[in-house]
Amino acid sequence: MSTATLDLYPALAHVSPTLAALGPEGRGFTVPAGTELFAEGRPCQGFPLVLRGEVRVARQSGDGRHLELYRVVPGELCLVSSASLFRSQALSAHGVSTKESELVLISPATFTRWLEAPAFRDLVLGLFAERMADLTSLIDAVAFQKLDQRLANALLGRGQDLHLSHQTLADELGTVREIITRLLRRFEREGWLTLGREHIHILNSQALRTLAGGGSPGPAARAA
Repeated sequence: MSTATLDLYPALAHVSPTLAALGPEGRGFTVPAGTELFAEGRPCQGFPLVLRGEVRVARQSGDGRHLELYRVVPGELCLVSSASLFRSQALSAHGVSTKESELVLISPATFTRWLEAPAFRDLVLGLFAERMADLTSLIDAVAFQKLDQRLANALLGRGQDLHLSHQTLADELGTVREIITRLLRRFEREGWLTLGREHIHILNSQALRTLAGGGSPGPAARAA
């Protein structure tokens, strides 16, 4: 087991069999961006450990819309995969790599054996608590925040120049591209941002922050 892997997942120092002892199962593999790693409604084939890159976990509605639940980065664990393995039920969401990623896929049998190690079991149970807080925040946002607030919040924290499509934002927020485009054009008319091809340039992050917090940006914020 590499030092880098242990740095990301210290609990693996206490599991048996060790990652190194698993042979091919314990070796990392690389996937390009956009690779579907697991599918909603399908059996869970294994427990993913993310060594590099990022995995987006989302649910899909009957009309094809997506709602992002969370993202898994190196050192984190996937709630949907662990819940599926705990209950021996089909996966409740799908996972797609957002960039080139390196992962290790632990078999269901090995995952069950690793749970016998208190350090790993505590890691997984801690994950449930953390992800539940994330999902509670998501439910609050979907149930109680207007879509323009959620969009403003989604634009913040990504820097001044965002290289992403309107469809990507729609998928993140669980809506359709046309509505996102309409809202972005409204933000552009307000002077908060400018739009280009798969490019958004933030001009007034304070106005977006005020809107995201549920406030109404006043004349000063609009002119800032």
